[in-house]
Amino acid sequence: MTSASSEKPVRLLDAIHGPADIKTIPEKDLPQLAQEVREELINVLSQTGGHLGPNLGVVELTIALHRVFDTPKDRFVFDVSHQGYVHKMFTGRLDRIHTMRQYQGLNGFLLRTESEHDCYGAGHAGTALSAGLGMAVGRDLRRGDENVVVVAGDAAFTCGISYEALNNAKSQTKRFIVVLNDNEWSIARNVGAIASYLNSIATSPTFSGLHDKARRFIEAIAGKTAAHLAHKVEEGVKNLLVPSVIFEELGLRYFGPIDGHDIPLLIKTFEFLKTQDEPVLLHILTKKGKGYEPAIAKPDKFHGLGKYKLETGETAPTPTPTYSEHLGKTLAKFADANRNIVAITAAMPSGTGLGFFQAKHPDRYYDVGIAEEHAALFACGLATQGLKPFLTIYSTFMQRAYDMIIHDIALQNLNVALCMDRAGLSGDDGPTHHGLFDIGYLRHIPNIVHMQPKDEGEFVDMLWTMANYNSGPIAIRYPRGVGTGAKPKEHPKLLDIGKAEVVQHGRDVAIFGLGNMFEVGQEAAKLLEAQGVSVALINPRWIKPIDTGTLEFFACSVQVVATLEDHVLHNGFGCAVMEYLHSQMISTPVVRIGWPDQFIEHGTIPILRKKHGITAEALVAKVMPLVRKQPARTSAA
Repeated sequence: MTSASSEKPVRLLDAIHGPADIKTIPEKDLPQLAQEVREELINVLSQTGGHLGPNLGVVELTIALHRVFDTPKDRFVFDVSHQGYVHKMFTGRLDRIHTMRQYQGLNGFLLRTESEHDCYGAGHAGTALSAGLGMAVGRDLRRGDENVVVVAGDAAFTCGISYEALNNAKSQTKRFIVVLNDNEWSIARNVGAIASYLNSIATSPTFSGLHDKARRFIEAIAGKTAAHLAHKVEEGVKNLLVPSVIFEELGLRYFGPIDGHDIPLLIKTFEFLKTQDEPVLLHILTKKGKGYEPAIAKPDKFHGLGKYKLETGETAPTPTPTYSEHLGKTLAKFADANRNIVAITAAMPSGTGLGFFQAKHPDRYYDVGIAEEHAALFACGLATQGLKPFLTIYSTFMQRAYDMIIHDIALQNLNVALCMDRAGLSGDDGPTHHGLFDIGYLRHIPNIVHMQPKDEGEFVDMLWTMANYNSGPIAIRYPRGVGTGAKPKEHPKLLDIGKAEVVQHGRDVAIFGLGNMFEVGQEAAKLLEAQGVSVALINPRWIKPIDTGTLEFFACSVQVVATLEDHVLHNGFGCAVMEYLHSQMISTPVVRIGWPDQFIEHGTIPILRKKHGITAEALVAKVMPLVRKQPARTSAA
């Protein structure tokens, strides 16, 4: 790290105000620039948190890309785009890098609305190849000459979508550059045959030697004919000595693997690749977390994290256990006695808490990589064999398996348990990661049971209910992090499907606070009671089926029904309440508190809730004009 002093040392990085400035730096000084970028990342993210490991791994790559190509004319499409921090530094946002993932600051992913240099925004894996191919074809149709460069990590190649794009690349365009950034990690270590295949390429001295010889041959003999001949010779020899390269079978000319931290080699290679009149794939090998020992030692932890101590990489202790940890430990305990319970994750064993399950029941734990659609269908197959699969995926990523939920899980009424982590607002990760849509995309599907707990104790009861439910698919949504801190009982209880919990009765207002919004409902009840309003407080528990008996009873007993949910209002829990009351011709007004019909920005949860009116005070302000003051009661004579 740069030592502190009274005078701040002059940095190459400070002179970069746009991509053109990188081209003016002597090539011999580019390693110094890389070091300065790493220092900036490590220092800034220690205060803001963020995706440190992935960005440390692509510093040299990003320097080389901006050295050879010209954005915004040329297009860089980053898969997931969580590794775009260096790109942001080089495209006029260095002075705001300290605002990364802070409210009204830079987003942790690329955004088209944030900069003209961000040609495509994303937050999920597997998007870049299809989007980039679409850009290349669009360029061809309008006779443009810009380059389209896709940067995808090896984890993106566990996504089926990536291969759908590769299958079409050669037939649809002649100029298309794909960079396979191979660091052996997504969030956890990559799994499956593709990871093993890429590793076999990277570690094959025969393969590497053949490529080196072919490259020297091309450099020695100029001209298209010679280059074509060298490729043919190389291709024939490779097929005799090593397994065929899957990318070349799909129509992309394969180059590599090469050192992804060798700036001169990267620059030279990109200068060559931009002249090619065929789709090409460059396989680079990088080190996730390069330049910071704590990130190298724990790549999964430093993939994305909060603030940390600069010297050691230690993060502040977080309140535990989280909902995710409760899930992993609870399912592992249930599985001790129930051999039918299996757990599935899509590349997120630590994020979902299933690492605890894996440790105790490795033979019933399945990480399928970033392949949510496959995970859902895989769960269906397990269910047909009498097993009880718990499909544990973030709410925002479960959207990717939506067709399978309808067509395969629900239509066949299979006993699959859907566990949707990070349901509700996901704070600093922003709109790509907020889990604000799962009620809307599940509640209209036949056969689905859907619920949300008010605290950790009820969460474990719900998991026990799911484990013992054998009448079709059942889903649970739960928030990121910790809840109220309620400790589960030693022996969980079965909950009655579709039966709400009435916490207190009242005659003026009935508040239905769903899940983590029950606390906000309690706060609103106190504020209303301070104004002389009698409040009933209900923990709905069930999104589908809703407790129509309890709802109807209170709707006919009070002046106002109020709903609270950590979800968009459109097609949410409050909508379900309104629909039912309308169907019964009950005209009691319904006040709904939930997220508006827009994509919610990133920021801390308290800031965003206050801005968008997801608070107890907002509920009170909407309810009070609808409450008729009751006459004061006089004592009997």
